[in-house]
Amino acid sequence: MEVMANELQTVEVNNSILFQTALSSNSPSIIWRAGSGLITLRGLGPQLRARFRISYHGNVALSTGATVAPTQLAVRINGEGVASSLTMTTPAAVEEFNNVAASTFIDVPAGCCT
Repeated sequence: MEVMANELQTVEVNNSILFQTALSSNSPSIIWRAGSGLITLRGLGPQLRARFRISYHGNVALSTGATVAPTQLAVRINGEGVASSLTMTTPAAVEEFNNVAASTFIDVPAGCCT
């Protein structure tokens, strides 16, 4: 499944990016609703765990009036950032876009959700 947020968003510290559209997925292991930044992964099947590869990429800028400082993005599980997915960029000026990207694996035990 691929979820997308193509419109500009101002995201406050520790808040989620809100995804608006998705390429359809027939997998019952991935649950998402339009307009949400939360995606639920389910460990279904006969295996002891389900492994998901999570990746993201996007253009990041500081909004008008912001002080130039590093900006960080990361995948979060239950509010905690996944260190292997952390990206950091420092735009040279307000409204100057930089591109960031990261990828990580998430293991979900059979019968559980993350």
